[in-house]
Amino acid sequence: MSPADRLRQLLAQPDVMVTPGCFDALSAKLVERAGFGATFMGGFAVAAARLGMPDTGLISYAEMVDQGRNICGAVSIPVIGDGDTGYGNAINVQRTVRGYAQAGFACIMIEDQVSPKRCGHTRGKQTVGRDEAFQRMRAAVDARDAGADILIMARTDANATDGFDEALLRVKTFAEMGADITFLEAPRTEDEMRAYCDGVTGPKMANMVEQGDTPLLAPERLGAIGYKIVLYPITLLLGGIKAMEDALAVLKQGAHPDALAGFAHVREVIGFPAYDEKEKKYATT
Repeated sequence: MSPADRLRQLLAQPDVMVTPGCFDALSAKLVERAGFGATFMGGFAVAAARLGMPDTGLISYAEMVDQGRNICGAVSIPVIGDGDTGYGNAINVQRTVRGYAQAGFACIMIEDQVSPKRCGHTRGKQTVGRDEAFQRMRAAVDARDAGADILIMARTDANATDGFDEALLRVKTFAEMGADITFLEAPRTEDEMRAYCDGVTGPKMANMVEQGDTPLLAPERLGAIGYKIVLYPITLLLGGIKAMEDALAVLKQGAHPDALAGFAHVREVIGFPAYDEKEKKYATT
């Protein structure tokens, strides 16, 4: 079963999909080990972890697909990948969709921001006009229909630039064009969230960003509103930064931090025991 088929199975189940975001192969492995059914590779977290830079269009297609190839190769759960604006015109969008499918992603997210884009919960966003937004989505859907084994998530950031009515119109049209999942980024109220879920067919994603623009609601509440996927895109990044800063502060004081994972546990997480067992098969006598 392909990654896309595994994600389709999850979407067909009645429960809401709680989906932590990852930023590298190790964080993806931790998501899978914790028992989650899927993960999401977001541009904000990858730009931070790989480049130490903001999510403002600085990271390239090649860097994102390379990071994704490592992530997809490290886990068996389906991975949703942030494809940003598609990295160019409609033809670039199609290359991006095919490249993400070849890297092992189950789904790619394509958005309607102007390039270079920005994180959806920061200021200064701009979106392209309707025609260009719909052209991007048509290109992505056509690439999928031409044989790319990947689902298409269609995102709009128009709520911040043109208002909720325009954002709702765009995601409705994306769904009608054949997008598998829609994503109206940064609704500001529960009423907007409910209007989106009531007004658009198909699976929908809620983006739960700590200290972001959208109300941070419990998964059960979001499922009752009508969302299928509940994404926590930077929760692991925030937790990791806090833990590393705390450990560094203790070391700076000349002491040793106590709240650390055990070395044996880390070796097990990253696969030393499994490697050692395989190595025995080819040991010389």
